[in-house]
Amino acid sequence: MTQTVIDKMSPALAGKYALLKEQLAALESLVVAYSGGVDSTFLLKAAVDALGSDRVLAVTAESETYQKFERDEAEANARLIGARHLVIRTEELANPEFASNPPDRCYYCKGELFSKLREMAATEGFRHVADGTNLDDLSDIRPGRTAAKENDVVSPLAAAGLTKDDIRALSRELGLPTWNKPAMACLSSRFPYGTEITTGLLERVAKAEELLRNLGFTQFRVRHHGDIARIEVPRDSLARFLDEEVSRSITRSLKELGYVYVTLDLEGFRSGSMNEVLKS
Repeated sequence: MTQTVIDKMSPALAGKYALLKEQLAALESLVVAYSGGVDSTFLLKAAVDALGSDRVLAVTAESETYQKFERDEAEANARLIGARHLVIRTEELANPEFASNPPDRCYYCKGELFSKLREMAATEGFRHVADGTNLDDLSDIRPGRTAAKENDVVSPLAAAGLTKDDIRALSRELGLPTWNKPAMACLSSRFPYGTEITTGLLERVAKAEELLRNLGFTQFRVRHHGDIARIEVPRDSLARFLDEEVSRSITRSLKELGYVYVTLDLEGFRSGSMNEVLKS
């Protein structure tokens, strides 16, 4: 089935997928850090194609920093791919160095995850742990990359030179439902660096974003700035907030969650906007 699909791809895409599969086959067996997002779902599919389902294990982390619907989607897509899938509990919030929310917060989060995946790989008899880092990710501020290197985590997508656009295009060709899935990030990314991350605040942000999801928004963030909720949506969605019923509903609901002010970021949605203070 997959080979028939590959044969119909453009030569450029087919060549990139062939290179990725060749490199994955050389790894022999691996545990995939599987969030259920665009990159890790594509990596899981490619790994199963290259190695077979018996030599690939998908592992999804569950904690206060992730939303339940993401885990549910990950489970469904792992079944679709035919991959063995496990869910483990991570305890990054118990680490004060993570909870204090420093600029290298992701280092502690990924360190917690990757160390557990390394233990699992050793116990289950898998040679490598792999993550879904792509070529574009290498140009962004990503402290988690240090944790990946410390735990000998491989990044096959980046190694094969695959960009986000490549991965979305290949995912579409392969029939993966995640091909156009919006970029996701853990809920901790909603807080300015230095703001302590607590279970209560994570729950508040999760409920705020669930409200937007239920209103039909697909790409968004609710950034927490103390008493202020700063909403990011793509610029082509900003006009929806001019509808009085929509704006009143959102404002009322977010104030009920504890926010005093509800604002709309006129610059629109952008991944990693909390990193702008670091880049400047």
